[in-house]
Amino acid sequence: MSAVSFQSVSKVYASSKSSVRALDQVSFTIEEGEFFGLLGPNGAGKTSLISILAGLSRASSGRISVLGHDVVDDYVQARRSLGIVPQELVFDPFFNVRETLRIQSGYFGIQNNDDWIDELLSSLGLSDKASANMRQLSGGMKRRVLVAQALVHKPPVIVLDEPTAGVDVELRQTLWQFVARLNREGHTVLLTTHYLEEAEALCQRIAMLKEGRVVALAPTSELLSTAAPSVLRFKLDAELPAELAQRARITGRIVQLPAQDAADIERCLGVLRQAGLHAQDVEIRKADLEDVFLSLMATKSPPQSLGGASMSARADKSAAETAP
Repeated sequence: MSAVSFQSVSKVYASSKSSVRALDQVSFTIEEGEFFGLLGPNGAGKTSLISILAGLSRASSGRISVLGHDVVDDYVQARRSLGIVPQELVFDPFFNVRETLRIQSGYFGIQNNDDWIDELLSSLGLSDKASANMRQLSGGMKRRVLVAQALVHKPPVIVLDEPTAGVDVELRQTLWQFVARLNREGHTVLLTTHYLEEAEALCQRIAMLKEGRVVALAPTSELLSTAAPSVLRFKLDAELPAELAQRARITGRIVQLPAQDAADIERCLGVLRQAGLHAQDVEIRKADLEDVFLSLMATKSPPQSLGGASMSARADKSAAETAP
């Protein structure tokens, strides 16, 4: 049995004047115990998909199940199996941190849960804030409480919707250490994030959405293998020659160029020399998930031509072979 199954999920937001297709026949499964990444640019459909999974929205068509429980027909068991950390900072201003977690426990019929609440407070660096009113907390501390609320009933499936957006490095490190521990203990984790280095470090498999469609689905290592072997990175105080600009990623003064081999690197540097340009802080690094992501999002080809279909088939076959 898969932890989460998305089967041909579509979502159309319609009004009297127009309609927007946020999701278009999205299908993939997440296996039990997997750390899975769901990536895509703003507006790709990630939050719409999670909202349907959480029961906050209804799919226009298709089906989603959590540990075999349909999120519509068997919503009680499906929601008991989920712990969701939303993007928005939503909190009740009338209670302190411990009271908030006790009330959340009560929603799931759990009594005498203080031992687990204490462990959550300690693991998320909230022990000294247990008696603080939610209104008194900083944004980062409120984010930690949201994580604790999602975990207070020990859900087998944890959904993290951009949990580290706008928070400090300390929280990111604390959160990932704790979530990685839960994953090792058997919890399934679904993560959406714009910090692609987090996804690369944590996720075993990744699905990428673009305009509501799955354009890639594969193990992280397989996705990385689709990128150029190396990236030439340097700083430049002038406009890049057109010959290189068409395939470069430029951020301010920093230029990054995919390179297939040493000869390709030399050709790029030769173009700069011929143009009378001086590259500073030149270095060669391995391609990362951000390179793969930007390449997939930049192409205008239909998803099937991007390797998404073949990647999906290989990844699902691999997951089926390794599933418990």
